[in-house]
Amino acid sequence: MGVRIIALVLGGVMLAGCSSGGGESERAAAPAAPGTPESTAQEGTQQTGALAAELLQGMSVREKVGQLFMPTVRDAVDGKRIAKKYRVGGFIYFPGNLSSPQETAKLSNALQASSRVPLLLGVDEETGLVTRAKFATDFPGAMALAATGDAALARAAAAATGAELRAAGVNLNFAPVADVNVNPDNPVIGVRSFGADPALAGRMVTASVEGYRAAGVAAVAKHFPGHGDTNVDSHTGLPVIKSSRQKWEEVHAPPFQAAITAGVDAIMTGHLVVPALDSSRKPATMSEQVLTGLLRGRLGFQGVIVTDSLSMAGAKVPGGAPEAAVRAVLAGADLLLMPPDLAAAHAKVLKAVESGRIPAARLDDAVTRILRLKENRGLFTDDGADPATAAQAVSAANRQTAQQVATNAVTVVGNRDAALPLKGPVHVEGPERERVAAALRKEGVRTSGEQAAKTRVVVVTSAGSATRDRLKDLASGNRKVVYVAIASPYALRYGGPAHASVATYSGSAASLRGLARVLTGRTPPKGRLPVSLPDGAPLGSGVTDPL
Repeated sequence: MGVRIIALVLGGVMLAGCSSGGGESERAAAPAAPGTPESTAQEGTQQTGALAAELLQGMSVREKVGQLFMPTVRDAVDGKRIAKKYRVGGFIYFPGNLSSPQETAKLSNALQASSRVPLLLGVDEETGLVTRAKFATDFPGAMALAATGDAALARAAAAATGAELRAAGVNLNFAPVADVNVNPDNPVIGVRSFGADPALAGRMVTASVEGYRAAGVAAVAKHFPGHGDTNVDSHTGLPVIKSSRQKWEEVHAPPFQAAITAGVDAIMTGHLVVPALDSSRKPATMSEQVLTGLLRGRLGFQGVIVTDSLSMAGAKVPGGAPEAAVRAVLAGADLLLMPPDLAAAHAKVLKAVESGRIPAARLDDAVTRILRLKENRGLFTDDGADPATAAQAVSAANRQTAQQVATNAVTVVGNRDAALPLKGPVHVEGPERERVAAALRKEGVRTSGEQAAKTRVVVVTSAGSATRDRLKDLASGNRKVVYVAIASPYALRYGGPAHASVATYSGSAASLRGLARVLTGRTPPKGRLPVSLPDGAPLGSGVTDPL
């Protein structure tokens, strides 16, 4: 693929690459291919940033302020208008922008052509529970990866997803989730995280960052300082996390430190209050102590700090969303995601800069980091996505990797009285009974009605004390009971009466195929719980002997 050097004319200065140290600018060299010896010096936030620094000098204050914003976009016409009026730093895509690889590639090219500075085009493609690009390979998500314990699989999964996104022109992914989920009742993170073990989460975060980078996609670790110990969803409220500074250091900080060590491009803030980290009780997104003191100072992060969506309830402050944008910049945030009113937020931040409330040096620092990220990911030398070949990135090899992850993740927690492998007629009940029964039949299992079945497979996506009572009733007879949680493994806490309990972490087709292979003994179970169950199985539990 050829290299298109982007010539930028800002403020009357022609910028086409890094300065030679005197005289006219020279063209920027194309970045080395990922995995080559030359690329090792370009990983993370490692380039000199000469092009970014030179570009900054030719930008007006208004153009600099525009670079701080990453709004949503309806279509190419809408994006062209926004790019021309506000000079935004990028856009975030949602399912309406991601109908197919080809159409997404066309949109990405049109948006890039409308901007004099290359755009960050991002998406929340965590895989698993949070999936925006329906055309992408259906990986089962972070907690399933953690259950495999295999960092190489996490790296391969991120590289596959990254390659599919990059082929469609998406150059930034708001993943991986670096939150350590230690609260079983967490309503917003759960299986989106790599679990409750900080060391395991750190290894998986590192591998994911490496995988995205290999695909040419900027990775974003989230949600700093850690969203894993809350029972409030920051989309609808403001969580207050009451854990100690020591617990933060020991449990929640390590995966973010691992991401930084791996050279992660950006870290997303969480809209949450941690009094042990900032006694003023400011939300982390607006806390200088958290962003500048801890993330920059304590952990040494030099990349881009991006806010979570400023449209969320957790980001509300007196003065409204425009004031929240100003406070986030003052706290140390560089990129402002999804302001509910771009015009008002842009005007408010611009006024704050012009009045001196936001120092010019703080603005320049933020914009420099954004431009350096774009430089490091090769956006100044990118010749665009190819709509004709974009779909080819979604490959059979990627689907094979997803199946390997899904099968290796299946976790058997206990197997009393040889309930597994399944024998004889089996009756399946629960919200996904038809899909599970179909997967079992493909593996040669005969399914039947309740009366003829020797084994009852009870499938749940959520559970409570009524589930335990139901399992107790079923297990009191002569039939074996196999309890399957195909979403959150925390549902297994209610599975005590069952003869065998199994977690898949996902209801994807690949996960159900893997489940069927394990339940029938075709494949030995390999998964181990990446969380501990309240009053139940501890972290790391799992039967790994052949059934």
